[in-house]
Amino acid sequence: MMTSGWSWFVIALVALNIVGCGWLLWWTAKRRPGDPKPEDTSHYWDDGDITEYNKPLPKWWINLFWITIAFSVGYLLWFPGLGSFAGYGKWTSSEEHAFQQSADNARLEETFAPYRGKPIDVIARDPAARQLGRAIFNNTCATCHGSSAQGAIGYPNLTDDIWHWGGTPDRVLQTVLDGREGVMPEWGKVLTGMGGPHAVSDVAAYVRALPDPANRMQNNYGATRGKELFENVCAGCHGKDGKGKTDIGAPDLTDDYWLYGDDSATLQATIANGRKGSMPPHRALLGETRARLVAAYVWSLSHQEPARTAAAGAQR
Repeated sequence: MMTSGWSWFVIALVALNIVGCGWLLWWTAKRRPGDPKPEDTSHYWDDGDITEYNKPLPKWWINLFWITIAFSVGYLLWFPGLGSFAGYGKWTSSEEHAFQQSADNARLEETFAPYRGKPIDVIARDPAARQLGRAIFNNTCATCHGSSAQGAIGYPNLTDDIWHWGGTPDRVLQTVLDGREGVMPEWGKVLTGMGGPHAVSDVAAYVRALPDPANRMQNNYGATRGKELFENVCAGCHGKDGKGKTDIGAPDLTDDYWLYGDDSATLQATIANGRKGSMPPHRALLGETRARLVAAYVWSLSHQEPARTAAAGAQR
């Protein structure tokens, strides 16, 4: 909302321009004593073949100009344009946007209606539904997870079969609707107090060995020391076997997939300083039906067999 001073400044500027246009039209529309004759301005070019005349403007052009000025006055009285004056029509761009958005949503709901309340795995078998889900994903989710859904550092890859919060259809839908808050506490001081200055690097060495302990633990004294610390501190969330717990979002450390990276320095930073990841809820933004469509699309990325089976059945 502009201040009163700025409002009056804008009103004065607009009014001055309108009055100026009217005065200019009135001043130039009539001939006055002393004006040169229409055919005699003494302006010649090209050895007299081209002559500038001083004839009055056509009546139709003058009338059209007056109509334009009158229209501008009416427009500024009906629509906002004079400072903070809202106009007698009370039109606002925000209300117009809300109206158009409501109309668009109504049309979209007709498209989404057949999928309302359907199970995720059933929707995932429908090629048209997957296309709708992909469009919603690209508009809403691709900013973090990428258009290919393969994620980035700190953003999960959705095309594999690794799910920190569970990969069942209902769990994927719950993640989309309500979001997730992943917290890895910082354990640097605790571990150092228990195992000395090398405790964090020892635990990192053990965690790196978990995907293939039979080979990676051999002659790895740091990993051997880290195992005891892991079982005393980390197993509460990740389990003694490092398989994780999907009910609290604790990742499986044995699958060789690392959200933030698997090099020693990155793992030590994660263990010492912790991590905090947030998946925002999309219930209010998408609504349940659109959330079902995007959840079905995401679930289908790591469950391609239903789609292939449906396609094969259609060919028969």
